[in-house]
Amino acid sequence: MKQVALDFKVHPLASFDNFIEGPNSQLIQELKAWVLALKSGSFPNCFYLWGERGSGKSHLLQASAERAAQLGLVVKHFDPTVPLEPFEPSCKLMLMDDIQDYDEQAQANCFNWFVNASLPTDGIQRGILVSATLPPTDLLVREDLRTRFASGLVSAIGVLNESQRKSVLVQQASLRGLELRADVLEFMMSRFSRDLTNLVGWLDQLDAFALQSKRPITIPLIKDMLKDI
Repeated sequence: MKQVALDFKVHPLASFDNFIEGPNSQLIQELKAWVLALKSGSFPNCFYLWGERGSGKSHLLQASAERAAQLGLVVKHFDPTVPLEPFEPSCKLMLMDDIQDYDEQAQANCFNWFVNASLPTDGIQRGILVSATLPPTDLLVREDLRTRFASGLVSAIGVLNESQRKSVLVQQASLRGLELRADVLEFMMSRFSRDLTNLVGWLDQLDAFALQSKRPITIPLIKDMLKDI
């Protein structure tokens, strides 16, 4: 059987509507209000989200980008795999994902964005939405960035319990037109890391493997896929 290449990317269909809030309902409301304020209100330049890997940080950044685009705002989205560009005046919202992994040049460009967002020469205020795995005080980045992160809105993403993680996985399967049987769901939760990014990555692999094999997603199919990678 042909090997399927691993690809643990988060599925692009991310919005506020399909985010399982769990303990994060207040955070979601604050983030929605902040994005709305970018259109016409006064707002802190930086909103800093932090939490463990797989907690939904990238999902919330993508959801914020979608909401901002609906408001007609220009958005730029960067992460450690995408080179951070110099400041662009047309941009109203800058998303910086996994800031803890930015190299020195990316950090320098990030600082440039902060300067232009907080002291705009054209008088137009801009927002920067940042995600990281650590709170600002523990972040190993240049000091002028750390202090700016800490001076804005800072929110920790609460961890979902097992039932809520299962709900996320079922929801993500539904977005792909898949149905996860209860036994398959339990098997995935027991065999794979419960990090949601990892679980959704495995779901994408199962989807591809099932299509290639022309078989439904079952426990035997998962075992066959694991033998083949």
